[in-house]
Amino acid sequence: MSPTLAAPHRFTKIMPTLGPSSWDEATIEQLILAGANAFRLNFSHADAARHRQTAANVRAVAARLGRHIPLLQDLQGPKLRIGQMQQGVVLQVGQTFMLDLNPTPGDSARAPLPHPEILAALQVGDTVSLNDGVLRLVVVATAAGVVTTTVTAGGILSSHKGLNAPGRRLPVAALTDKDLADLVVGRALGVDYVALSFVQTAEDLHQARPHLAPGCRLMAKIETQAAIQNLEAIIAASDAVMIARGDLGVELPPEEVPPLQRTILAKARESGKPAVVATQMLESMIESPVPTRAEASDVATATYAGADCLMLSAESASGKHPVEAVAVMARIIARAEASELWHPQGNGGPLNPAQGLTASCATSTAAATLAQQLHASAMVGFTETGATSLNLARTRTPVPQIGLTPHAQVARQLMLVWGVMGTVCPPVHDTDSMVQAATQAAQTAGLLGPAERMVITAGIPFGASGTTNLIRVVSGQTA
Repeated sequence: MSPTLAAPHRFTKIMPTLGPSSWDEATIEQLILAGANAFRLNFSHADAARHRQTAANVRAVAARLGRHIPLLQDLQGPKLRIGQMQQGVVLQVGQTFMLDLNPTPGDSARAPLPHPEILAALQVGDTVSLNDGVLRLVVVATAAGVVTTTVTAGGILSSHKGLNAPGRRLPVAALTDKDLADLVVGRALGVDYVALSFVQTAEDLHQARPHLAPGCRLMAKIETQAAIQNLEAIIAASDAVMIARGDLGVELPPEEVPPLQRTILAKARESGKPAVVATQMLESMIESPVPTRAEASDVATATYAGADCLMLSAESASGKHPVEAVAVMARIIARAEASELWHPQGNGGPLNPAQGLTASCATSTAAATLAQQLHASAMVGFTETGATSLNLARTRTPVPQIGLTPHAQVARQLMLVWGVMGTVCPPVHDTDSMVQAATQAAQTAGLLGPAERMVITAGIPFGASGTTNLIRVVSGQTA
């Protein structure tokens, strides 16, 4: 029985969000053919029935094309919003403005904030941003159920606009009642990843994990200052991270986001955790069939930095050009990866030696080094859980990798990982069948010609997780 191979090789992956512009089978197929490797289901929008149909569409198209396509369930998380306003009011810089628990519609002097825990947490000197950071207030006084502020950045304020308190850890649980209900839906859909919103500490992840289906992986969305302050613990508690630059840009000055993106990518890579760069990558393509030059540079920069995956949001979910957005992103990535400036191993400097203390991790690192020194055309890692492929990928060795696994979900999950082609293969029981399966997979993918070599890594005894201890070099001429 031959392995079921995934999509053609690319190092940096693409994950569009599915929505009204793209959730039908025909468009999903076009997105995959244009370069999509995974799909995001945004549970802030649409109902359970719609997500069930969308997931079924993805699975049907993936089966028809013979691809392994992971589904990410992105939870809404807590949404902090002001209440009803009488009408849109203009806040002037320097004026006094109140936030309180009074449910009466707000006016130019005050706004209802139906979150007593937030009012209680705010302190004098705190900054409060409204409407995605367009308006900014500074707290000058607090009392029971009332916060007095001074407006430092003015503009129009209307009903139900979002609120952030940058720098203040808020007493709000990352999992809401809606999220818990949505997780039940996600389990039924068999999603491969769950993205947890509003993560502030590692404890948020620990509380969410029991609600996931067995084998599902947990992704932490980095979108708050608290998450940055607890970054290493959050990465350690997660299976993957998402750099949610939209909310992060509200919490922080815009000039802070680019270096933080590089820092998060480097730390995730060091830990062997996939990292997704998200938000506004090709924002203009919601309306335009072509991106701005700045957006093209943004995509290329994330590629140069070694991001595992780049995400499209409204561009593919509700925009006018979803397929074109994926195709453009794929072309930008391909050009960046073909450039002499592309040195993915350079992001973050050398790997921390402490990460290689386990025999499995050290073996994978040695296999990747050998593959580069031999100018191998492919690396093949046999893996039960995906750990071998993650260890190979964290080296950012620019050699295509095939992750061979007997488990379809693991193969799908690996399609989010840098440079890995997740591939389903029957279990192997000896080195001869290992070489045969690896050779067949590499040749089918077009990665092993007669004059080329590949490096295989696996664990003995075969089929046991966490036992990567074998490296084999195979020539296409003698395989």
